[in-house]
Amino acid sequence: MAVRADLLELGADALAALANVGFVKRAQKDLAAGCTPTLTTLDDGTVEARFAEDGIITRLPSGRTLRDADCNCSASGMCRHRVMLVLAYQARFGAEGGEDGEGAEGGERWTPAEFDDAALAASLSPSVLAQAFDLARAHPVVDVELPAGAPPAARLSMASVVFYARHALAHARCDCAQGGGCAHVALAVWAFRQAEDILGADVRRATVEVRPPQTHTQTEGITRSESARALITRVDALLRGLWLEGAAQPLLALDARLQAARADAQTLGWHWVDDALDELEQLLHALHARGSRFDPLRLIGVVAELWARLAAACRFDQSEAPRLPARHVLGVGVKGETPLDRLRLVSLGANLWADEAGTDAAAEGADLLFADPDTQTVMVLQRQWPRTAGAAPSARTRRVAGVPLHQLAAGQVLTASASRRANGVLEIGGTARKTRKTGVLPLSPAAWDALSEPLCQRSIAALTHHLTAQAPEFTRPRHVAGMVNVLAPGVLTLLDWRWDAAAQVLHASLQDDEAAPVMRLALPHRAAAPHAVDALARALAGEWGALRAVAGPVRLLAGEAQMLPLALITEQRAIVPQTEAPPPQAQVLPQGDDAPPQGWHARVDATLQWLAHLLRQGLRHQAGDLTRQFREQSERLAGAGLTQSAQSLRAVDENWRAGRDHLPGLLASVILHLQEMARGG
Repeated sequence: MAVRADLLELGADALAALANVGFVKRAQKDLAAGCTPTLTTLDDGTVEARFAEDGIITRLPSGRTLRDADCNCSASGMCRHRVMLVLAYQARFGAEGGEDGEGAEGGERWTPAEFDDAALAASLSPSVLAQAFDLARAHPVVDVELPAGAPPAARLSMASVVFYARHALAHARCDCAQGGGCAHVALAVWAFRQAEDILGADVRRATVEVRPPQTHTQTEGITRSESARALITRVDALLRGLWLEGAAQPLLALDARLQAARADAQTLGWHWVDDALDELEQLLHALHARGSRFDPLRLIGVVAELWARLAAACRFDQSEAPRLPARHVLGVGVKGETPLDRLRLVSLGANLWADEAGTDAAAEGADLLFADPDTQTVMVLQRQWPRTAGAAPSARTRRVAGVPLHQLAAGQVLTASASRRANGVLEIGGTARKTRKTGVLPLSPAAWDALSEPLCQRSIAALTHHLTAQAPEFTRPRHVAGMVNVLAPGVLTLLDWRWDAAAQVLHASLQDDEAAPVMRLALPHRAAAPHAVDALARALAGEWGALRAVAGPVRLLAGEAQMLPLALITEQRAIVPQTEAPPPQAQVLPQGDDAPPQGWHARVDATLQWLAHLLRQGLRHQAGDLTRQFREQSERLAGAGLTQSAQSLRAVDENWRAGRDHLPGLLASVILHLQEMARGG
């Protein structure tokens, strides 16, 4: 009888994803104690396990995964007997099969493109394949990954699929409510087939526009229709109005334009354009509410992204060999919300915010970041509450999904009642009955060990390389948390740290070994999280042992990775700075101003800050001689050797003075170029 290679490929991480961590640990413990079942392989390939102690019989047919196994125990769903069957089979046949039980996770490189139509037909029902064909006719965009040391994965807008076994498609795990055996699995296989010419030894990721098999027809340009051109014109006019009149103009003058543009984007199904407009609206409201969410540099970034995303889509749409599908850039075919299968989520920290008390409709809220170890997907649970005048921010003590926020922010969540939006927003529960399906455990020092790349990087050098390799933001799917990563080298050395009293920011420099590059941490003090700086200082000072890992939004600045630390792991515990309890006494912080950018980096930074000021006030409402300001900024850039940016700034001044229509595009080009310069070393 042939050995079941698919069972030999399921390592511990794969079994945890297909069952859960608790069942795997219990099964390992029982087998170590000698409770080994008697195994029989039937003629049709079914593996049967008989447990003499309690008379339980478990059968796993060929081509089926653990949830399809038949077990006569009292469990209503997944059980430890199914996991014990696999582990016992590996212990008995591993050497004979030439596998070590880690094939899908640590063996030779392979691609799910190896699954042919026969494998799809054997694993998926005709109705599921028909559904996959229907989805593929909309040409969804899929990111495929062949990460080193981890199983192949495909990330669709509506779900993520991970392939845990090379010899059985049934073991592919999807995070949708079905959990596997779904249309997303077929789409993922087709995506890997289309990416075969792109993926190679040095290329681990690719983005493809999935088409149904045997379909090679060209799609009509989605940016060329009358309604598409009308939306592009509407957005251009909105951006031009923002630059001329300023973001600080009354919201009443902007809301109607924003809502009309969003309605058109939703009608066309341009999901990422609608999402960018939504973020723009939120930033404008935060500006007027004097809230901690407002970031002037983020505002000019979103304004530049909106124009660039539409311009890139138009260019790709007209190209015979586009580098990316226009649908990918615009978010066409992206599903708004997807119910998820049972989840184990590990916290990556929390970010609290608050509007200034006393303003109209003042509010406070929290963004809680979580990672799914099975799919390496980042999700954000968002909550917002009204804030009364005179009251101190109190988000830390609020309850979310029936649990205190600070406990949820520093925990591991087990839930069977969750959904996810395409931009990463997570929803848990919603009713008291659904909330009962959610449990929370403390975040242990080993909680991030199951995370892998690209989410988790094991060295600062690898993280820096990962950030450098990212495509421009305006071509990527949008995510509410931005670029979030975990740095977990095992040991992090604190080089120096200082409190910048003028900017109210705690800065720190970390290194993982003497030859590695440096990563910077920067945590600003906020009234919404008054004890965050003290908590970070205590962690850096070694109060809870050596620092092992840190997580948060990260970017490149002057060639170095800079992170907003939302969570840290030390030898003794996990720390979420913004939800930590007040310290027994204030931490003494080393004083010192942050080193300002030097050379041309200083010119780039100053120009971006100046452009952010222009957008806030509006070109028509600047005090003094604006032409002179443009000339002086151009001369400073040219003096630093940035001649292209200097020429672009002069072109902006000439364009808006002449009343031409290219103002948003010219300013977007300047901003994007300067942002890219700021990233470089």
